[in-house]
Amino acid sequence: MPSSAALLPFVAMAALAAVAAFSRFEPGLRPRRVLLAARLATLGSLALALAAGIAVALYGPMTSPLIGLGEIGLSIRLDALSVIMFGLVSFVGVIVVQYSRNYLDGDGRQGAFMGGLCLTLSAVSLLVLSGNLVQLVLAWIATSVALHQLLVFYAERQGAVIAARKKFITARISDACLIGAALLLASSFGTADIAAILDQAGAMAANGATPPALVVAALLIAVAALLKSAQFPTHGWLTEVMETPTPVSALLHAGIINAGGFLVVRFADVMLLSASSMHLLAMVGGFTALFGAVVMLTQTSVKVSLAWSTVAQMGFMLLQCGLGAFSLAVLHIVAHSLYKAHAFLSSGSVVEIARASWVPSARAKPDRTRILASFVVALGLYVGVGALLGVTPIDQPAILALGAILVMGLTLLMAQSTVGKPNAYVIGRTLAAAGAVSLVYFGLQAGAEWLLYPAVPVTPVPGPVGIAIIVLAVTSFALVTVLQLLVPSWTGSPRWQTAYVHVANGFYANAVFNRLAGALQRPAAAKS
Repeated sequence: MPSSAALLPFVAMAALAAVAAFSRFEPGLRPRRVLLAARLATLGSLALALAAGIAVALYGPMTSPLIGLGEIGLSIRLDALSVIMFGLVSFVGVIVVQYSRNYLDGDGRQGAFMGGLCLTLSAVSLLVLSGNLVQLVLAWIATSVALHQLLVFYAERQGAVIAARKKFITARISDACLIGAALLLASSFGTADIAAILDQAGAMAANGATPPALVVAALLIAVAALLKSAQFPTHGWLTEVMETPTPVSALLHAGIINAGGFLVVRFADVMLLSASSMHLLAMVGGFTALFGAVVMLTQTSVKVSLAWSTVAQMGFMLLQCGLGAFSLAVLHIVAHSLYKAHAFLSSGSVVEIARASWVPSARAKPDRTRILASFVVALGLYVGVGALLGVTPIDQPAILALGAILVMGLTLLMAQSTVGKPNAYVIGRTLAAAGAVSLVYFGLQAGAEWLLYPAVPVTPVPGPVGIAIIVLAVTSFALVTVLQLLVPSWTGSPRWQTAYVHVANGFYANAVFNRLAGALQRPAAAKS
């Protein structure tokens, strides 16, 4: 298959951009031609994503010819990672565009909104398929700029404007970090071609010599990823974008909020040259995961709770990257994107869904004996499945550690299923689900490594600092799990009620950023 065929995805991106341009002529109510063009463009993008996946499976990874001069231009990189991300973006794009046809029906600016969606999808597709550093940087910036227009779609809503302003500030710092990293990579490797850079980085890792410039480049990539994925303390904008239309919240999970994880995985061979960068990702990501998970438990708004869940999930994804579990991080990106996009789009039906499902009592308190028994059962299932698949603590400590965190969730699930009068059906269903989750975790992890190799390096054995981070992460998540189990018995305590207020407000970590972004200032029209 000629490499020039890899240029075909540009057709999808051009079609989406054309819809955005055409929407300027029909920006208003029920723009029939814009709606039709948006549907056809997204379906065409999904078809090309499927074709690209088949091409990679049949002919292997490939990079298209560069459209430009010298090292400056556009090119497409097709490998397992890029086609998975392209397929994810295209699939979510089809769903969000179709959903928006009804959601925005009757809005006086429906055409402009559809154009904004298509422009953002085009920019994200350009990002995940980048074969050149110049294209990567331009697409990284374009994705943020296109998203900004959607965040302020209702410009009269002050909350939306403030959230967009904070996102804009964070994004510009992230852009600067990525530009600096790209310049260092291009000068160190003598090329802007991403595939060539990764090949040389892999060979350099085998030799054990890392120039200082690459250590700095890896650190800049890590910081850019942390900022892009709303990690602590710059997470506040993500929890405040609820003033935007619901489809924007779903679209965020189509390669936008998780673009930080994609960037790290894309340059995994470079990141492995700098242990300090990996440790930074693991520590900040792990802390954000814990922080977001705790705050999420106190939220009463469905969409705000989902936003805090995303903060936590992005932290966990970057923790996986920091521990070198790159394939597992990609699996996490795909699964979380599909789940969270569905959760936002169906958030209006949460009451009906809850009524149709079994949930434990809000004040339920499993006793210590049942908690211990649940932990032993969950651990037994986990260890048994891991041993069956050949996962050992010596060869794959990071994979086992991340699985241990999974066990914490299974413990909570099983302990809650035994609360009150035992129900054999509920307990049996929970045990079956726990066993299935353990099996699926290890099975999907092994499958992801097989599918993504050699586009993504296998999980390395961590050093002493990495082991310390793993132990700290598992211990911290265990404490949070215990906290979740004990909370129902504390709800009547005045101290807990006071703490609840602080937790629900995210320990006010967002207050400083609000002040820096001018969020505490009155609107100009309100000033005397």
